Amino acid sequence: MQDPLVIAGHAFDSRLIVGTGKYRDVEETERAIDASGAQMVTVALRRVDLGDRSGQSLMALLQRKGWIVLANSAGCYTAEEAIRTLRLAAELGLGRIHECPSPLVKLEVIGDARTLYPDNEQTLIAARQLVAEGFVVLPYCIDDPIVCRKLQDIGCAAVMPLAAPIGSGLGIRNPHNLETILENARVPVIVDAGVGTASDAAIAMELGCHGVLMNTAIARAQQPVLMAQAMREAVSAGRHAFLAGRMPRQRYANASSPSAGRVGEAPIIASREAPIRIE
Repeated sequence: MQDPLVIAGHAFDSRLIVGTGKYRDVEETERAIDASGAQMVTVALRRVDLGDRSGQSLMALLQRKGWIVLANSAGCYTAEEAIRTLRLAAELGLGRIHECPSPLVKLEVIGDARTLYPDNEQTLIAARQLVAEGFVVLPYCIDDPIVCRKLQDIGCAAVMPLAAPIGSGLGIRNPHNLETILENARVPVIVDAGVGTASDAAIAMELGCHGVLMNTAIARAQQPVLMAQAMREAVSAGRHAFLAGRMPRQRYANASSPSAGRVGEAPIIASREAPIRIE
């Protein structure tokens, strides 16, 4: 079944986006991302040595693998910082698809160092400027339907509301808000942050979200490569369940087998002329 995730006209077979941080080493990073099936990976520009292209560096891995690199402004606390960081990503050629002049970037402007919640005001300012400069902007934001609508109206190619605080693994804390965001969405809605295990990813997809972005849930698992595979399968299963349409919830039991024709439902009459017949 052809069911791609389409962002700004670009189709992706995988609806899972993964981060590149927190792994034990570059080899584990590669094995986990390969197992996830992700085509797009995020890189926090302020937390990686951009000049290190040696054989065991993350930058060398990214150059070799051919994944779409979604540059991330993680660690930025103002719109100005985020804009400057993502302009650098464009200069490095990150986030480009088939020589497309508009690079894909993940906008992240943090408002609080303890919770890592986004600064809504600064995010909106940065998004407006980056869109005006031709960037394909995917903003990390709070699970607020109003903020998501404003980002969409600015021209962001997707919105990425958190499910729970970054790296917390708490799962989908407010499905109602996500459903409300989805009801009003004209662009893809990608859950970003808070996923802890495969069932969390499946729930996000069953709600109707178009994709899931995660890092810590895979990188900090006891077996990251195995968890990456589990996340791949969970995102796929959740999407299929959403498309299939779940059965309606009911308050009382509803027998799986029909009662018509059941033994004892109607009297059985026996005679010499006719054999016993059970319908």
